[in-house]
Amino acid sequence: MQTSREIDDSVTKLFTGKNFAFVATLMKDGTPQITPTWVDFDGKTILINTAEGRVKQKNVSRDPHVAISIVDQNNPYDMVTIRGKVIEQTSKGADEHIDKLAKRYLGVDKYPFRTPTEKRIILKVAPEIVFHMQP
Repeated sequence: MQTSREIDDSVTKLFTGKNFAFVATLMKDGTPQITPTWVDFDGKTILINTAEGRVKQKNVSRDPHVAISIVDQNNPYDMVTIRGKVIEQTSKGADEHIDKLAKRYLGVDKYPFRTPTEKRIILKVAPEIVFHMQP
């Protein structure tokens, strides 16, 4: 077990593999909300691609605190839990980013679930506490 503020190479592998992340945010009444989602890492921040107006995007706009958990799909005893804050929301590059994630997770060139009215947003999360458990 290892607790730190940094994301090392073994944790980066969890973020850049085909592993789903579970992202917890806080609702207006303080209750937790959790969403399984695709995830990415840019070397500094955790990237979560969502659509404007979705529950997690609304929640982090009000309270930027998040918790993220990832389990290696091939070894569930290799897992990481991260607490941090959304430090930026941007639409810049978000459409291309969701296509990149679709390639990784689905093996397709374009994100197939896009709706004509959605506006893609990347939530950039700065990790504050990283807890990594490896077998």
